[in-house]
Amino acid sequence: MAPVPSKTANDEDDRRGVAAVAGGLRDAIAGGIYRPKERLVEEELARTFGTNRAVIRGALAALQQEGLVTRERHRGAHVRLIETDEAIEILQARAVLEALVARRAAERIDDDGIASLRSIVERMGTCAASGDLMAYSELNAAFHAIVLRFGGDPTLQKLLAQLQSQSVRYQFRTVLAPGRPASSLAEHQAILTALAERDPDAAERAARRHVESVIGTLRSFSAHDRLH
Repeated sequence: MAPVPSKTANDEDDRRGVAAVAGGLRDAIAGGIYRPKERLVEEELARTFGTNRAVIRGALAALQQEGLVTRERHRGAHVRLIETDEAIEILQARAVLEALVARRAAERIDDDGIASLRSIVERMGTCAASGDLMAYSELNAAFHAIVLRFGGDPTLQKLLAQLQSQSVRYQFRTVLAPGRPASSLAEHQAILTALAERDPDAAERAARRHVESVIGTLRSFSAHDRLH
């Protein structure tokens, strides 16, 4: 009887390659490098990422499961277009999860974590005042990453990463709304205050209000688009 083939180093390399390419593609889609409905050509992606088409197919399959990519017979893969209504649904789910994370973070965060968040919020204020919204968005992501580090667990981290990657382009759009940077800054300051006071209830409320405010801004954009 022939022996059962064992897993090879190449198999492990391919799995790592799929994960790495999926991560790179996920970041590129979230960052707008690949736009909604844009075709994702396996051969071109293989050259870009310095790998083979089998790894690319595995990465595209992973992103299809996450809802970032759609694949059709004879048409290949495309970046999935997420409509505004779906983006709002995603943010509503995030509001619940972000509130839970903030509550837990208030119970677990240490002084170094508070100091890091305070530094980020100060820099966010500088960016909001100068109109550097790209840098502001990057600091916003860093703020929430720290809160998640203290308040999350592997399941929450996975769920929020998936929801974040699906809605990030809408979130950047909301920052462009008149007066939104100032409102967003105040919301982050409220979260920081609640965490610094180790107040789980206040942290939960502040986190929920923050995401609900983003939803409200997105609804306003949606209404404006329908009128024009």
